[in-house]
Parts: sequence; C-alpha cells; structure tokens
Amino acid sequence: MTTAVDRPRRPVPRWRDYGRPRELVVRYLLLLFVLGITVGPLVWQLLASLKSTSEDVFGADASLLPHHPTLRAYRQVFEQVPVATYIRNSVIVVALSVTSQLLFSTTAGYILSKPGWKGRTAVWVVLVASMMFPFESIMVSLFLSIRDLGLVDSLAGVWLPGFVGAINVLLMRGAFLAVPREIEDSAMLDGANEWQRFRHLYLPSAWGAILVVTVNTFISAWDDFLWPLIVLRSEDHMTLTLGLSRLQSSSFGYDQRVVMAGSVISVVPVLVLFVITQRWFYKGVSSGAVKL
Repeated sequence: MTTAVDRPRRPVPRWRDYGRPRELVVRYLLLLFVLGITVGPLVWQLLASLKSTSEDVFGADASLLPHHPTLRAYRQVFEQVPVATYIRNSVIVVALSVTSQLLFSTTAGYILSKPGWKGRTAVWVVLVASMMFPFESIMVSLFLSIRDLGLVDSLAGVWLPGFVGAINVLLMRGAFLAVPREIEDSAMLDGANEWQRFRHLYLPSAWGAILVVTVNTFISAWDDFLWPLIVLRSEDHMTLTLGLSRLQSSSFGYDQRVVMAGSVISVVPVLVLFVITQRWFYKGVSSGAVKL
C-alpha cells in the first residue's frame, strides 16, 4: 500500500522558472498591447452599436461605454435590409466553397504526397508560385471568364473562383506526408486498395489539417467583399457582407450605430466558429505544415 510519504511530490513552480519579474511585466504588457490592437476595434464596434441616438459615436464628447444601452440599431438593420436573404446566400456560398475545397484539396494533396510519378515536383512548384500573385492581379481575367460562362449576378459566379485553393492543397500534402510509409505498407499487405487507404488511413490522420482548411475556407468565403461586389448585381443574390454595406448609403439615412450593428452581425459567425475550433485549429496548422 502506498502511503502519503511514498507518493512523489509534484514540483512546485517557481517564479524564476517563468522569467524575472521585470521580464514578466514586459511580456504581459506586450500581450495586452497586441490584445488591444486585435480585439479593441471589435469591442468598440459592439459598444457603439448599443448606444442610443442621443449619444455621440465620434467626437470629443463621445464616451466608450453607452450610457443608455439599447438594441435599436440591431432592429433597424433587420428593418432596412433583408438580412435573412443575405445570410441564406452567404451560407450557400460557404457550403459550396467548403465542400469543393475539402473534396479537391484532400484528393490533390494525397496525389502530391505520393512518390513515383513524373511531374510531381513541377506541379508542386506551380502551386507554390501561384500563391505569389495577389487576387487583384487576376481579378479582371477572372471576371471575363465568369462573364463568358454567363455566371454574372449568380452565387455560382461568386463561388467558382474559390473552387479550390493552392494553400489548402499544400496543407493537405504536408499532412499526408507525415503519415509513416510503414503504416501504408502494412495496409497494402492486408489487401487495402488505394481508396481504402485514403479513406481509412490518410484522412483520419489528417483531421487537424482538414479542420484548418474548413475554417480558412469558411472565413474567406464569409468575409469576402470585393469579388461579390464585382460579380453580383441584384439584391436577391447579395451575400451578407456585401448587403450590409448598403447600410452606409444615404437612402437609409446614414447612422453610425446601425452600420456598427451590421458589422457585429457579420462577424459573429466567424468568431463563434473560431472560438469553438481554435484548440484544434493550431494543432492542425502545425500538422499540415508545408514540407519540401
């Protein structure tokens, strides 16, 4: 029987293990500074959206905290623009983007991770090189292609350029390269074919990278503003980010509080998704690191 005396004692953490007090102060001050830069604007938007019409949003007399909190601005957002239609369109674009990205980035990443076929390195180099060109440099040619396909003012025209991304293919390739070759050899000896190895061996091993692809695709498709602005024309096809920008037009009587409320509405789904998945997101980033 193990007595209390025989049990090993846990080491007591000492402050010097975490650095000197002066270093700790500097470290936490830097963290607070970064937190203020990243989270501060969102908190300010939220507080501004809760202010009443008698309170200033900008100016020397404006205060950070609302003195008379109200949800009037949020009610006006739903009264002035068809938010439900915008959300439906955004959900459709996000669902199409996530599905196509997962389907084709996993299969393309799996093929690129397999040795022994000619042109593998050339394809990898082309994918890496394509990431060097910003979207603005190919925006005109993309629009001409969408116009020739007759997809202007359609959700398919918004989704098609985000069909699959090079960065997601490379992430999945890196995750698949981390699977030991010996495990695949054992599966082959057991009679598993290519599809069975991909489905039951590689995909479960790359769940972290799959989550990263899902989150990145969701955020980019949900927050995209420039491309829907170019492609879409009618209000019935507008996505949430594009549709809420109409709140700044003079036809609705420009109100900063309403604009802030619309911004908060558009960013809430992204925040909820990231908070739920952030624990596994960072693990997936490291597991799907691009390997040469």
